Amino acid sequence: MSLLFHEIQPFLVLICFIAAWSITILAVWSLWSAARDSVTTAKQMHQIPCTGCQFFTDNYRLKCTVHPSIANTEDAIDCLDYQPKTNPYLY
Repeated sequence: MSLLFHEIQPFLVLICFIAAWSITILAVWSLWSAARDSVTTAKQMHQIPCTGCQFFTDNYRLKCTVHPSIANTEDAIDCLDYQPKTNPYLY
């Protein structure tokens, strides 16, 4: 064991340097990927028009009177029954 340690000792600083930078680069890459995916998901979720529709009830039991199964989901992005709210007090 002592012989192995003496053989590796000249390279130990280089190995630690490479390992530390590898971990740092992987952490930054992981954070960047998570942020990019979050922005993509947020952009897609902001395309859901349900809250501006007159059929949206804002009730957790029945969110939409026309399509309750797809209300506030990605399937509602191209809803054919979307009607903008006409009464400003319904917002």
